Amino acid sequence: MRINATQGAKVASAPTSARRAGGGTFTVSEQETPRETTGASALRSVSSLDGLIALQGIEGPAERKKRAVVRGRKALDVLDTLKLGLLDGQLDGSTLARLRVVGDGLSEETGDAGLDQVMGEINLRVEVELAKAGIR
Repeated sequence: MRINATQGAKVASAPTSARRAGGGTFTVSEQETPRETTGASALRSVSSLDGLIALQGIEGPAERKKRAVVRGRKALDVLDTLKLGLLDGQLDGSTLARLRVVGDGLSEETGDAGLDQVMGEINLRVEVELAKAGIR
C-alpha cells in the first residue's frame, strides 16, 4: 500500500458568514409587552403521595382487633409459661422480662367492647404477676 504525502490534514474551515448573519447581538422589541407570569403550582403527584402515606397510617377497626388478638395471645402464652415455671419451682427471669414486654400495649382500645374487656383482664393479670415478682 502506498501513502501519498499530498493529502495532508485539512484545516478546519471557519464558520460561514451565513450563520452569523444576525450580527451576534440580542435585542428585544419594545413593541411587545411582557407576558404575565404565573406562580409555580404545587405538584399534584406529591400531594397525592402525601395522601397515600397518610392513609397507610390510618388503620381500620379490623386491623386494631387483629393486632389486639395477637397481643393477647402472646400475653396468655407467656403467662402460661410463667405458670409452668412456677409449678416446676423455677422462676425464670427471662420469662418475667418477656411478660413485661408483652404487657406493654395491652391497654389500647380496639373499638370492640367485649375484646377491650378481655384485654383489660389479661393486662390486669400481667400486672399482678409482675407485681408479685417485684417488677415495675
